[in-house]
Amino acid sequence: MKISHSWLQDYIQTDYRPEKIGEYLTDIGLEVEGIEKFESVKGSLEGIVVGKVLTCEQHPNADKLKKTTVDVGNGKILNIVCGAPNVAAGQTVPVAVVGTQLYLNDGSPLVIKEAKIRGEVSQGMICAEDEMGLSDDHGGIMILDGDQYDVGKNFADYFDLSNDSVFEIGLTPNRTDAMSHYGVARDLNAFLSSNQLKSEFAKLDSKTVTSSESTEFTLEVEDSALCPRYIGAVIQNVKVADSPDWLKNRLKAIGLSPINNIVDITNYILHGLGQPLHAFDADKIAGRKVIVGVSQKETKFTTLDHIERTLNGTEIMIKDGDGQPMCIAGVFGGENSGVSENTTTIFLESAYFNPVAVRKAAKYHGLNTDASFRFERGVDPEITRTAITHAISMIGEIAGGALAGDLLEHYPEKIESHYVILRFSKVEQILGTKIHKEKIKEILKSLEITVLNEIQNGLELSVPAYRADVTREIDVIEEILRIYGYNKIDSHSKIAFTPGKLTPDDQDALENAWARMLQSHGFNEVMNNSLTSLKDETDAVKLLNPLSSDLQFMRKSLLEGLLENADYNIKRKNADIKFFELGKIYHKKEKYVERKQLAILVSGRDAAENWLSPKSATDFYRMKSYLKMLTDKLGLNIEEKSLEDARFSDALELIAGGKTIARLGKVAPQLLKDADIEQDCFYAELELETCQTLRATGTFKFNDIPKFNKIRRDLALLVDRNVSYAELFELAKKNPSKYLRNINLFDVYEGKNLPDGKKSYAMSFELLNEEKTLEEKEISEVMNSLVNSFRKEFGAELRS
Repeated sequence: MKISHSWLQDYIQTDYRPEKIGEYLTDIGLEVEGIEKFESVKGSLEGIVVGKVLTCEQHPNADKLKKTTVDVGNGKILNIVCGAPNVAAGQTVPVAVVGTQLYLNDGSPLVIKEAKIRGEVSQGMICAEDEMGLSDDHGGIMILDGDQYDVGKNFADYFDLSNDSVFEIGLTPNRTDAMSHYGVARDLNAFLSSNQLKSEFAKLDSKTVTSSESTEFTLEVEDSALCPRYIGAVIQNVKVADSPDWLKNRLKAIGLSPINNIVDITNYILHGLGQPLHAFDADKIAGRKVIVGVSQKETKFTTLDHIERTLNGTEIMIKDGDGQPMCIAGVFGGENSGVSENTTTIFLESAYFNPVAVRKAAKYHGLNTDASFRFERGVDPEITRTAITHAISMIGEIAGGALAGDLLEHYPEKIESHYVILRFSKVEQILGTKIHKEKIKEILKSLEITVLNEIQNGLELSVPAYRADVTREIDVIEEILRIYGYNKIDSHSKIAFTPGKLTPDDQDALENAWARMLQSHGFNEVMNNSLTSLKDETDAVKLLNPLSSDLQFMRKSLLEGLLENADYNIKRKNADIKFFELGKIYHKKEKYVERKQLAILVSGRDAAENWLSPKSATDFYRMKSYLKMLTDKLGLNIEEKSLEDARFSDALELIAGGKTIARLGKVAPQLLKDADIEQDCFYAELELETCQTLRATGTFKFNDIPKFNKIRRDLALLVDRNVSYAELFELAKKNPSKYLRNINLFDVYEGKNLPDGKKSYAMSFELLNEEKTLEEKEISEVMNSLVNSFRKEFGAELRS
């Protein structure tokens, strides 16, 4: 939000420079992100003087150039080469002397230097209007009236130039009271006055407006819940024209383009007082009647941007006597009822509309206007009359209009202030310091918060309705701290806290533990938008009011977002991907389903390339090892099962307690092609809620570190080629020995020196007796049992 310093001075007079005011505004929560300099004419015509052309001759070396001598005062005569077709002796003209900086139409600077042009010395420049920023006219040099302009005088002295400082305020959404110059001035005055800093605040009241004659116009509000307050005024004999320079400069300073005096006045009131106004061409209002209500669903309505919109039947509409819509209330005006250069009578509106209804209408139609921005956050219902009376007065002064009849007003029930009880002990508890109760009352008074009654250890307060965000005791405490000063609160040297007990049903603890484990193995966390576009809309959750066609569905999987992240990195020469994301997915079946998952994506090398291990490409088994690292944290008995899933070319499913807790696999080629990725990717997803449920019901038990060492024995088994390691593993697990603790595959061989149709598995077996060291006899019994079972089941042979 832009706030003009000179405009601010209309409401609060201070001797502080803009930089100091910016510091104060930031201290009270209106963070000033920057201060810009505004000039109504860029460069402020500095360095341009009034001159008189003494002689004008043809340039000896150029057909389109003239050689002139120009008197610029104090007896100084300049030789200037000029290319304008209308330059002639005897003219009074603006002259940019050497060293002057002009600004071209694109804003780039041009410094005037003494130079030779086609062999002739030129000591300045006779200016056209566009070269000085006064207009877009470049038909020739600007010729002045010699009777009104004195030679040698600064050209800027003949103009009412506006130079200003503009604050860029990063306003938070809750501060509806500060969405105007008056609101910012009011907040600044509260700070200055409560801190005994010099300021003079001009509190605004409604102006007295008189009518010249009666009016035939009537007003009807169909539903007071949608429009609690509405004021209309009929203003006759209006002359629509350009606004005066001072008004144009005010609007330009905050980035608005002047349109005409009526529209500019409504914008001036909006940004000055925070109350949006709207002006209708009164002669286009059928039946001389204004109706505030709703229109039927599917009604067609063309707005000021010439777009035909279809109403949904819930928008607050301003209608004429025939029920035809003229404006989406609080959002955007209609094409057929707006003010034009032919308008002579206007109907001016100032209202308080239901914030929720305005927001719904603005979002439904994709409109975000200065008016809707304020209405949907809640404007001040008590400034409605003040704003319209100030606008009527300005229209009378600038556009010659006069009020016809009385103001038409609907305000059946006054919007009450907020009632809040403030406890002094609570203020001290929250702030950590004691503020004298008289100081608290002084701050509250400066904020226009009325003390209704003093009670034991506190106050009964009435908070003005324009402070829509101050409805609770804690809100009032925040206001007191804002004005008292955050910098005055000392930070304690010691902070005490009681850590919470982490239990198996703490899902946050599980998520954090998993995240730390992945980060320690080189993974980076990513966060993607839950809104996306989908090719397959089956079971998808679609938004009723999407921001765009690309963001109309809730995501069904975390995979697509991670593939986009991978593609982005790969295209920037970061092909080694180790990503994880904690997020939710959404489906619609018999009912809406929302699940939280941990998703992992790996691709490229598992470790950075180096001379010791130049090749370390990740694969399915490496991804499986990461997944095992995470699931081991759960302490569950987990089974593996092959999985058919269109997202994968090879996939596994992990099951515990009869429920799927994880899926992993190699990403299908078609998905990689759609994502424009040309290298293999491996993906895994864990169902967080399921894992947490199973984990919370499990029993955790700590075991001592064994006193005795494990014993390892290896077997090289020669089996038929169609025998899988999984089959050998499952058979070994069934061995009745209580000493067998771990089974692992460390080599697979198929090739020379083996019979046809055979392959070799090299497996290791770890044995442990926690009570004593295993004897060789006991070890041999276990190994012989394993060998016999392999021979009987698979016809395995031992390789020497």
